[in-house]
Amino acid sequence: MLNIKTYIKKDDKVKIIAGKDKDRVGKVLKIDKKTGRVIVEKANIVKRHLKPSKQNPQGGIAEKEAPIQLSNIMLMCNKCLKPARIRIKILEDGKKIRVCIKCGEVIDA
Repeated sequence: MLNIKTYIKKDDKVKIIAGKDKDRVGKVLKIDKKTGRVIVEKANIVKRHLKPSKQNPQGGIAEKEAPIQLSNIMLMCNKCLKPARIRIKILEDGKKIRVCIKCGEVIDA
């Protein structure tokens, strides 16, 4: 079991930098650190064909978000409104915060 280190958290605003949804901005819904994948809101939509069942008596085609590789997204900075690389800064009290490298803005609320 390998846990991949990431600076992305749930509910962060990210930009997709590679793949079929390149340049799309969305919110992170879920992170899987074991596989290094994230699910971004309204991005990488796939269609699933559902067989009729007790929960879904009609069946049909459902659309849902598929996971995206962690290396294909970048965190958006709130101040410069661009995707930015992140630096971890340790405060005097030992708390870690995320900081935009371009503008120095603190990303953590």
